[in-house]
Amino acid sequence: MNDFPRDISRRQWLKLAGAGFAGFTASGWLDRLAAVAADNPQRKRSCILLWMNGGPSQMETFDVKEGHKNGGPVKEIQTNVPGIRISEFLPKLARQADRLAILRSMSTKEADHTRATYLLRTGRAPGGPIQYPTLGSLIAKELERPDAELPGCVAIAPYRFLSPGAWSSGFLGPQYAPLIVGENAIAQAFNPQGNQDYGKNLKVQDLDLPADVDLARSRARVGLLEEMEKDFLKDRPELPSLSHRAAYQRAVVMMRSRAVKAFDLDEEPKELRNAYGNNMFGQGCLLARRLIERGVPFVEVNLSAVPGVAALGWDTHVNNHDGVKKLCEVLDPAWATLMDDLKKRGLLDSTLIVWMGEFGRTPRINGNNGRDHWAISWSTVLAGGGIKGGQVVGQTSKDGLAVEKRPISVNDLLATVCTALGINIEKQNQSNVGRPIRLVEPGGKAIKEVLA
Repeated sequence: MNDFPRDISRRQWLKLAGAGFAGFTASGWLDRLAAVAADNPQRKRSCILLWMNGGPSQMETFDVKEGHKNGGPVKEIQTNVPGIRISEFLPKLARQADRLAILRSMSTKEADHTRATYLLRTGRAPGGPIQYPTLGSLIAKELERPDAELPGCVAIAPYRFLSPGAWSSGFLGPQYAPLIVGENAIAQAFNPQGNQDYGKNLKVQDLDLPADVDLARSRARVGLLEEMEKDFLKDRPELPSLSHRAAYQRAVVMMRSRAVKAFDLDEEPKELRNAYGNNMFGQGCLLARRLIERGVPFVEVNLSAVPGVAALGWDTHVNNHDGVKKLCEVLDPAWATLMDDLKKRGLLDSTLIVWMGEFGRTPRINGNNGRDHWAISWSTVLAGGGIKGGQVVGQTSKDGLAVEKRPISVNDLLATVCTALGINIEKQNQSNVGRPIRLVEPGGKAIKEVLA
């Protein structure tokens, strides 16, 4: 057993597993395979965005002000990194702080959900004729493989109602639009029946052929569509027409691909599914790992609602303390398990994890024991691939009302994300108005101290 070749590829191992050799993983081969995968210099990086819809409170998560009246009743706990303390609501993450780069000095100007969501996800304020693409679409365009069978950008359980443009592929065209799954997350969270089949809800809908259409008939229909589009494109070879055709072609590839098995969470052990959490966000994080494993460059998982908390999730204007506690009970095990799971599969060192919402919450507690919108001084977190963990960047004042050290702008954050993924932030795309647009606006500078 000890003579197992260290240079075996993942594809070779999967062939062995299919031939009945999967039991060998018990002898330690899986760990060695993961090490080989992680060390593969040809492997492209990928990104998982954990999007906290509504704006998470920094005061109850990563910038606790215990002892100050603005801090409220939440206490901080020591992490596995000396000197770094975070909220008592995040005990599992506290044991993995060596993987986290906590950015406590985010400072922006938008405190409206619609505008701030658009800003954080595109790097631009909304308005004007240019249709800016969301971050996932930009990353998908840069990192996806030309032979990919799955879309390059997948959004799990998004809540798009307040800012639909923030999930748009914009001028990049529909071929880079996010594949949306599980968009009924809020309805599921508040379903009084409970015990939802989250695996079923997170599958791609309408991939199977109708009962009265066999494979031959389906292929004939697709062939007819392709012929019609060829004729159409002869006289209209513009970008919208080409993008439309590309999007349909990608859909057909996915329908015929075995890669869509990534969405079948029933393939995973019950113990692992339970560790992630029996809820939309936890199972969404498991799905994210399965998609990353199959080469999808960008996956986002949205935490928008949990039972007992206002419908807009982290928008805790009322009973902030209790609301954030319930949300963290979902966030903490899912995020911690995701990092462990990626690590065991040799994927953590090539997968960047971004935790953020559209803004933070007011340091001062309002009359409803809640916190309102706050964009002046708040927190985000980076982890995994391309990131040097075990550190805090930036500092806010004792009352949390101001950034005292190392202010970080939206474009600084996006420049850091792109740089960690090996993407040139100065690269340009042609916009829908014919103007070249950089991936990150001039002035955005990567946070060098967090880059591995």
